[in-house]
Amino acid sequence: MKAYLLLENGALFEGKSFGKVGSCVGEIVFNTSMSGYQEILTDPSYKGQIVTMTYTQIGNYGVNSEDEESFKPYVEGFVVKELSEIASNFRKEKTLNEYLKEHNIVGISNIDTRKLTKMIRDKGSLIGAITSEENGLDRLKSMIESYSIVGQDMVQYVTADKPYEFSDDLFYFNFQNKRIKRVINNKRLVVIDFGVKKNILRHLKSVGFDITVISAYSSFEEIKSYNPDALFLSNGPGDPRGVEQRWIDEYKKAIEKYPTLGICFGHQIIARCFDIDVYKMKFGHHGGNHPVKDLENGTIAVTAQNHNYAVDSDSLQKKGFKATHINLNDNSIEGMKHTFLPLMSVQHHPEASPGPHDAEYLFEKFALMVKS
Repeated sequence: MKAYLLLENGALFEGKSFGKVGSCVGEIVFNTSMSGYQEILTDPSYKGQIVTMTYTQIGNYGVNSEDEESFKPYVEGFVVKELSEIASNFRKEKTLNEYLKEHNIVGISNIDTRKLTKMIRDKGSLIGAITSEENGLDRLKSMIESYSIVGQDMVQYVTADKPYEFSDDLFYFNFQNKRIKRVINNKRLVVIDFGVKKNILRHLKSVGFDITVISAYSSFEEIKSYNPDALFLSNGPGDPRGVEQRWIDEYKKAIEKYPTLGICFGHQIIARCFDIDVYKMKFGHHGGNHPVKDLENGTIAVTAQNHNYAVDSDSLQKKGFKATHINLNDNSIEGMKHTFLPLMSVQHHPEASPGPHDAEYLFEKFALMVKS
């Protein structure tokens, strides 16, 4: 069955339908990871976006329930060059095509993803729409014209409905040695859920935290009621400027009271709490191969990333913060810490799901900060 992808600049791609038969609209981004498509699909940070995989063959090892980063996929649509007809892996439970149909995600394959990626790199973020419906092409333009996630609060679609305890362990194959060290014991960590990934929670548990996950729409008094030893601000989707100021004010009260770590969206929310400027990038960083330099020790880590917004470096320095990490591709800020508060944050994803393990040390570093 044919499928079509239309971009806001008028570019039209014809391909083959997979997943749900239907139509979808979203901000088009490209991800440079060679594997980990299931973790990408289930990352809540992709809410509002259609993801294009730059690696050519996707779906070849199928899907399994252990690798899900949340309770369901959150992408608006999925674009691949070639959907593998064979899904071969001892952990496979179903094919990618079956998985997307089950969760009503529209996909398109057999298009020139290299051309699409270069177009996004040249022109910046683009709104796009996919259809595999009969006569669906006629309404794609109007879908695109009425869609935007800039300035919108996308957190409302992914945050926890009610508080919950998290106790899952990190997954290791039998032949793997555990890399993460337990640093502390019985320290209560409250996680403000902007769309948290399970593997972030697993890493936080592995270094010794007892974890309570709460809604992003929680007041300082609600946070305080859990008697936390530390606070974590999670990753999440869309524009951090879309979160209402009243919630930013509540987060700041908590940040000033408890040792705090922020990752990705949480890093940007911390910036907002201290009136540091946040800006929209041309096409963002999405993938598992981004080099980041730790300015405190000079080491370089290959990192996984997924963000369309960044913290302004000049503004950061004026607000009592120090940059701790930079991206070596474009010199954008990848980490910061406060000059006297026990507060640190990073823009990249140290939980390595999917991606390299180079930055996992940051979880131990945070636990040591809380311990001290």
